[in-house]
Amino acid sequence: MRMSAVREAIADAARVVVMPAGTAALTSSGYVPDAVTAPHFFCAEYTIEYDKAMGRALDEVELTCRVLVGRADDKSAQIVLDALLDGSGPASLKQAIEAARGAPGDYALGGLAHDLHVVRMQSYRWYEHQGTYYVGAEFVIKIIGEG
Repeated sequence: MRMSAVREAIADAARVVVMPAGTAALTSSGYVPDAVTAPHFFCAEYTIEYDKAMGRALDEVELTCRVLVGRADDKSAQIVLDALLDGSGPASLKQAIEAARGAPGDYALGGLAHDLHVVRMQSYRWYEHQGTYYVGAEFVIKIIGEG
């Protein structure tokens, strides 16, 4: 797997969410941005377990992504974040990202990986990014593909 392409494809998948009424469109990037335009989704740290099958046939990646929401109003920011963290629905990042798995029998992310699954949400808290505080959370995505 080419992780740079995988990360960009996941960021593209996240962009399709429909934000709650009155909320700015979600921006997203495959890399940790220098500056955040909230609300913002980005791919961050990852680990790779190589050689899960013989002959470089399979690697397993655990990718951590973050979503940050501006905090003009503490309660409204958390309501927007909660919508993005829902397991399903128009604003669900989990649903949007897992839609990139493709149809049954197809490779995920347009052929970049065998499969992916949003495993969990974690670390719902305040984040500081370049001197500005946001309410946010992390998603952990398991991705498998050729080595």
